[in-house]
Amino acid sequence: MTEQSAPFLSIIIPAHNEEFRLPPSLVKIDVFLQKQDYDTEIIIVENGSKDRTYEVALEYAERYPYIRVIQSPDNMRGKGLAVKQGMLAAQGEWRFICDADLSMEIDDLIYFLPPYVNDHQVIIASREVHGAKRVNEPAYRHLMGRVNNIIIKLAALPDFEDTQCGFKMFHASVADDLFDVQRMNGIGFDVELLFIAKKRGYTIKEIPITWYYDPYSTMRLWDDSVKMLREIWEIRQNWRKGIYEQKS
Repeated sequence: MTEQSAPFLSIIIPAHNEEFRLPPSLVKIDVFLQKQDYDTEIIIVENGSKDRTYEVALEYAERYPYIRVIQSPDNMRGKGLAVKQGMLAAQGEWRFICDADLSMEIDDLIYFLPPYVNDHQVIIASREVHGAKRVNEPAYRHLMGRVNNIIIKLAALPDFEDTQCGFKMFHASVADDLFDVQRMNGIGFDVELLFIAKKRGYTIKEIPITWYYDPYSTMRLWDDSVKMLREIWEIRQNWRKGIYEQKS
């Protein structure tokens, strides 16, 4: 890979307390990228970590010239805000949100890009559509996820089986539009982005992945479900008020 001002692909990795999970993920991503014939940048957005995430990210940036590290300011906290910061800093024609634990097969990334995506502008990974596989996930965790998804389908996005998987691809023009008006910084930011994308008429494709359960997940059924309902209500209010209007 060679450096250039406008890479084909940007990979945005929000990182909060990821000093141990980030390094093996970056190594796997590098192995994958060495087999591709396009230019890529990786943007790691360190967001309020209490460990050595920032220092570790900088060490890998020295090793791999296509890695950039951004540190969120003290008043900018939450995964949604970290993703927004990385997406708006990205220069790639295609921009991919990637969880630091890399709980999907990195080789599946090719299915988020042309020619596999056809004319779709947003491509989201799914652990629920036909062909998806969930590895080592306890039954109670799957149930928690399905309850949350039922809430999302009923209240905001009936067309999707899995809005909360942490791997999503956006074409640059769509990313600039959506993330420019994004407001959510917590659990609802995925729903917010897809809700606006649907309202805007962007084409969205949900594709199956093999997903590996992360025992360090902090998902909480009751608390997260209540929070999701609150944030969906806020998203709908924002839309009615014109807060998400496109900026010229």
